[in-house]
Amino acid sequence: MKAAKTIYSCQECGAQSQKWLGRCAECGAWNSLVEERAVPTPVGGGAAAAAAGSRYALAGSAGPRLYEDIDTVVSERLTTGIGEFDRLLGGGVVPGSLVLIGGEPGIGKSTLLLQAAAHFSATTGTVLYSSGEESEHQIKSRGERLGVGKAPLYLLAETCLERILEEITRLRPALVIVDSVQTVFSLKFQSAPGSIGQVREAATQLLFAAKGQNIPTFLVGHVTKDGNLAGPKSLEHIVDTVLYFEGEKHHAHRIVRAVKNRFGAVSELGVFEMTGKGLKAVPNPSELFLAERPANAAGSAVLCCVEGSRPLLVEVQALVSSTSYGNARRMASGIDQNRLSLLLAVLEKRAGLNLMGEDVFINVAGGMTIDEPASDLAVVGAVASSLRNRPIKAGTAVFGEVGLAGEIRGTTQGSLRVREAALMGFTRCILPHGNCAPDEAPSGCELVFVKTVGEALDQMMDW
Repeated sequence: MKAAKTIYSCQECGAQSQKWLGRCAECGAWNSLVEERAVPTPVGGGAAAAAAGSRYALAGSAGPRLYEDIDTVVSERLTTGIGEFDRLLGGGVVPGSLVLIGGEPGIGKSTLLLQAAAHFSATTGTVLYSSGEESEHQIKSRGERLGVGKAPLYLLAETCLERILEEITRLRPALVIVDSVQTVFSLKFQSAPGSIGQVREAATQLLFAAKGQNIPTFLVGHVTKDGNLAGPKSLEHIVDTVLYFEGEKHHAHRIVRAVKNRFGAVSELGVFEMTGKGLKAVPNPSELFLAERPANAAGSAVLCCVEGSRPLLVEVQALVSSTSYGNARRMASGIDQNRLSLLLAVLEKRAGLNLMGEDVFINVAGGMTIDEPASDLAVVGAVASSLRNRPIKAGTAVFGEVGLAGEIRGTTQGSLRVREAALMGFTRCILPHGNCAPDEAPSGCELVFVKTVGEALDQMMDW
């Protein structure tokens, strides 16, 4: 019998090499190549290879079909019992879908899935919860704390992929949860669990099981120290939906963001509050993020942002103080630091504010991360307010993109942002000129249209 061939796989990008290298030739990572055993190729040419690969065929993929001959079947979405979670998934769980949830250790991934599994098993059908990190007793201890009652919820402490697939075939559950995919290993490979080959094989086989048997499946994924999902990038391509947990473990709330969703809106956001009885959905995140905002404080601006299909009001804080060192410091939390440097340069050149010898610190309160250009105007207003030590006029919310020429550019979904500001009691909204028609203004909220940074600052505060 021919011995299995040895290859070396990069744990960062998945590139393979015939010999060990200190540095990956593809991505440049150091000491990332790990020895793995290659899967032997079926003997007998194309026919044998096709026969061996036929077991990977998905349901309904026997051959090509004409586009107009395919009937569209709209499957009813299944609810998890958690409104915020269902909205993240696009309105509920799609049968046969594969969902990947990633986040920092201890942030609440297993807690959220156990809550969803308990409700799903009580209302829809049997649920299989497979864990490679906890025993059945540990999972049940958490379940008792969360108030999980009697339901067809099966717990399986297993890391062998073949064993998990056997239980899926035997039980035919309505939902499968694998916690986590990095702990699962296949007997086909001799490498350790969590390696590139093991993660790719586990995700692929679970995908075939989910699509072939029409079973929705949730995978928990570890993240690296950089905050990215561990394993090959193909892991995110294989699954249908990718959810990320955000926020600090020291905050009471947790933010779950959808960065990929084949069945719903991308960049959708859900807010949860961590309590003694698990994660609790927050129906009004704007109220949560503005609950502790100080009144008439310099350096504070309220931003109307949109995450997916949800409008949010968050507080952008700025602190400008004279530097004690030769070079002024620029620090940002919640926004891109390079974007902050650009906006400070615009303020210097177009608005005449001297920030060369000032330390500038920016923070988005509540642990939110904002990456849309509409946050520019709030950052500019907060910096100018802190520099002049004058608060922004009470009841004012802002949004708009700032260009290098000092112009205020329009943003998307302006009416949605204005409506959210009015619902939260704000009486003035400063927005780009022509972003939405004046007749769309809700009652009790004045719309102030601006074209330049200087004009916006004049409307925000009394100089």
